[in-house]
Amino acid sequence: MPALQPHPKQERIINMKIINIVGARPQFIKYFPISNAIVRFNIQTDARINDVLVHTGQHYDYNMSKIFFDGFSMKVPDYYLCVGSGTHGRQTAEILKKTEEVLFEERPDVVIVYGDTNSTLGGMLAAVKLHIPVAHVEAGLRSFNKYMPEEINRILTDHISTYLFCSSENAVKQLKIEGITNGINTGDVMYDVLLNAKEIAEKKSDIIDSLGLREKEYGVLTIHRPENTDNIEKFKEIISFVNSVANDKEIIFPMHPRSMNIYNDYFIKHTFADNIKIIDPVSYFDSIMLLKNSKLLLTDSGGMQKEAYWLKVPCITLREETEWTETVESGWNILYKDYSGSHKINGSQGLLYGDGHAADKIINILETGFINE
Repeated sequence: MPALQPHPKQERIINMKIINIVGARPQFIKYFPISNAIVRFNIQTDARINDVLVHTGQHYDYNMSKIFFDGFSMKVPDYYLCVGSGTHGRQTAEILKKTEEVLFEERPDVVIVYGDTNSTLGGMLAAVKLHIPVAHVEAGLRSFNKYMPEEINRILTDHISTYLFCSSENAVKQLKIEGITNGINTGDVMYDVLLNAKEIAEKKSDIIDSLGLREKEYGVLTIHRPENTDNIEKFKEIISFVNSVANDKEIIFPMHPRSMNIYNDYFIKHTFADNIKIIDPVSYFDSIMLLKNSKLLLTDSGGMQKEAYWLKVPCITLREETEWTETVESGWNILYKDYSGSHKINGSQGLLYGDGHAADKIINILETGFINE
């Protein structure tokens, strides 16, 4: 197939086509406000943005994928690539190959990728090799741990993308350190989501009552990152730490399929303390309600670290480092090896991650960017 050509420069693209590439639960969440912003843009202007959604199938478990789309009443993906699991190289290659086929079919004006997964990297590579501009949502994050595959995905995507949408000023500064000067602080689309989701969750979710929980009398635990679940010794260390913190507290643990696999293979059920209650994965709205009403979060999730900060729930991050350094500086978050029994809250520090309108800013920038080419 011949390579796609860069879009010709013109004053305005009345019918812009954007392809959004998602493949894992955090990306479904980040896409939600972008989708809504496109709808608002189409209503409020004489232009038209055609939103094409590509789901790579990187997360293929029903509870981690379809149930989220159903719960948010999001559009059905236009393409489902059925990539599934595999080694990083195999999975990324399949995403690249199958995304390329979609790009030849759709010929978009821009491709949006989210976060730091193999779907991010594979989608970005497919687009740039066809000379299609790439917009990276959540650019500029760094853990400075290159043993993490996510870190490699972030760095490569940031150094190639045309549009770099950052969640905070710190992310913009990090890009500048690396010689990238086109980072834009739009704020965090996850904050957009949370503001909307809290209202929906309070109407839709009954998980607090169904589990018989009392407000601020329990904690929440989540573990899903490969660095914790693919290393038996690390997983044992995390379990030991969680048990020590749990003590006599009730802890609710919606177990991710990746954690379930290692837990079933190598451990027996009494490995976790009796007061740690393992439940099936929950919907995003149930997750919000569990977190909102809890007194403590233990997690290796980047998204939940921020949600805890916004909901003012003390968080212990089950990792050696975090990209969301602002949450640690605020005192609401602490790395587990630094935890000594309490948090030292420094205050909210204002709106560290924007004002809840990041998605609208991103869509307006993309449309303006094409006008000004």
